Amino acid sequence: MDVQHCGSSILISPAGELDEGAGEVLQRALDYVTMDERDLLVDLHAVATMDVDGLLHLLNLHRRAERMRLRVLVTGWQPQPQQCMATVAGIPGPRAGTGERYTLAGFRRLLEEKPQRARERSDFTDGWLPHP
Repeated sequence: MDVQHCGSSILISPAGELDEGAGEVLQRALDYVTMDERDLLVDLHAVATMDVDGLLHLLNLHRRAERMRLRVLVTGWQPQPQQCMATVAGIPGPRAGTGERYTLAGFRRLLEEKPQRARERSDFTDGWLPHP
């Protein structure tokens, strides 16, 4: 994984497989952020495969960067990582262009809202509605 600090931007370029082992490296990438840096670019062109753990680490990196007030852009989505995102989100279809259709922030919100919608549907079908 390559991490470069370029002016007001940080560029993270992982390569190979984004999986469980990537978490610590991704988190350390933000350890030296200064007040001068405003943007985080994650270039996934060299990431051929990603599993659910890798996706969760990427989402965690995004959440942490936003708390640091960094603008985040993830680019270079390859077919398998896009399919992983689609599968996790429950979007049907082979090679769905999930990485192209959703920004990572939008995808994160989609995942965060999914359990709430499922709970609301379950509460309604079970005949129980939440109290105001």
